[in-house]
Amino acid sequence: MALDPSTSRHPYPSPAPSPPTSNSFDAMSSNARISVLASSRAVLEGKLTAATVVISQDTGKVTSIFHSVLPASDFPPGTAYTDHSPHILLPGLVDAHVHLNEPGRTEWEGFWTGTRAAAFGGVTTVIDMPLNAIPPTTTVAGLKEKVQAAQGKCWVDVGFYGGIVPGNASELRPLVQEGVRGFKGFLVDSGVPEFPAVSSTDIALAMAALADEPTTLMFHAEMIPPVADSVGDDVQWSLPPLAPVGPLDEYATFLASRPSSFELYAIAEILSLAHIAPNLPLHIVHLSAIEAIPLLREAIANGVKITAETCFHYLSLAAENIRNGDTRHKCCPPIRSKSNQDGLWEELTDEDGCIRTVVSDHSPCTPNLKLLPTSITNPTGSDHAHQNSADQDEEGKGDFFSAWGGVSSVGLGLPILWTEACRNDRNVSIEDVVRWCSTNTAKQVGLEHRKGDLAVGFDGDVCVFDDEAEFE
Repeated sequence: MALDPSTSRHPYPSPAPSPPTSNSFDAMSSNARISVLASSRAVLEGKLTAATVVISQDTGKVTSIFHSVLPASDFPPGTAYTDHSPHILLPGLVDAHVHLNEPGRTEWEGFWTGTRAAAFGGVTTVIDMPLNAIPPTTTVAGLKEKVQAAQGKCWVDVGFYGGIVPGNASELRPLVQEGVRGFKGFLVDSGVPEFPAVSSTDIALAMAALADEPTTLMFHAEMIPPVADSVGDDVQWSLPPLAPVGPLDEYATFLASRPSSFELYAIAEILSLAHIAPNLPLHIVHLSAIEAIPLLREAIANGVKITAETCFHYLSLAAENIRNGDTRHKCCPPIRSKSNQDGLWEELTDEDGCIRTVVSDHSPCTPNLKLLPTSITNPTGSDHAHQNSADQDEEGKGDFFSAWGGVSSVGLGLPILWTEACRNDRNVSIEDVVRWCSTNTAKQVGLEHRKGDLAVGFDGDVCVFDDEAEFE
């Protein structure tokens, strides 16, 4: 794990200073320990080109880049050299929204398996959300416990967010000083008791505390609008969704319980408080409702510093195709209609759009917490030996309201996004994917000076992508 000491005083192990930025290999010592990657296709500075990338084995930094494929003979004998042509060299993806649940819920997913899955999918940096581990990252002590738990277990670089919860406003500045990459709060029940939702008063306190800090304030933006016949003039601030109407194993019932209006109302509430800290960047995590896009665009036009992200699952899955009982698809906000999905793509591909990044929101759990019925786990019904006991165990299975909400895709985002773009002819280039999943996500978490591009002085984080391969 590494964070730049120039932007953080957290005691992460840091690489040595960047080597000289000369693009001439002759400027380097012939004794330098280097690795060389080449390809006829690479994304450099947002453009597709041939490239040869030289990386120091001592610092992990890119020391030289050539806009052509140099042969191995151009380098000292014994140099580690691989020509990956025709596969594409990409900057390693930066997934800015991942839940790794260690310590406390390591059986759901810990650093060892979560970061290994990330590496499998070309993700070389993950930023861990402040909840689902115990303790949550809402105090400096909680952060230090999480950092300690991660030691020696990470296959990729890892950063951490802090959390905003009722009563922890005094912890926020110290967490910035300790190196967190931003803060997240929920305007609705988070699903875990140790990370309660915040009220508008809590948000105002957090904004005031962070107004002049080099950080970003992020929100899970769902909120129940006031209901006249039940709460009168009092706004119902941070309560769970209302009781469902319909069978609990029908996806339509779950979707109706978290309508687009929840996201719209929460974002409106956040924007109403933005004047408290006009220079503080705000960010909406996992936007799923296209109805909120005009509100965000209007705010941006009026000078509010706010952006949004969406997720691989919202861009590839649609409510119409989710089978009843298939709780693998439960997440919050929910996966919405195909027309909503098309609207998210339209906004994402608009250069002036408010959706700037695509992330996984990787939120794993143990299989039993998904409450999957045997009709999903064993659709052929081939195992009859234990049918009677299985029938008895089916009670409560397929319940979208009791199952854990979360989609696990940290190692699958790149192929999911590329497949969806190509299958539906969305006029998306690999350069677009790099911008959404690497360049802009690195910028969001303050790492744009070392990640999100293949450039001299940057970390040598490289993803080799075969854009023609298929797998199931």
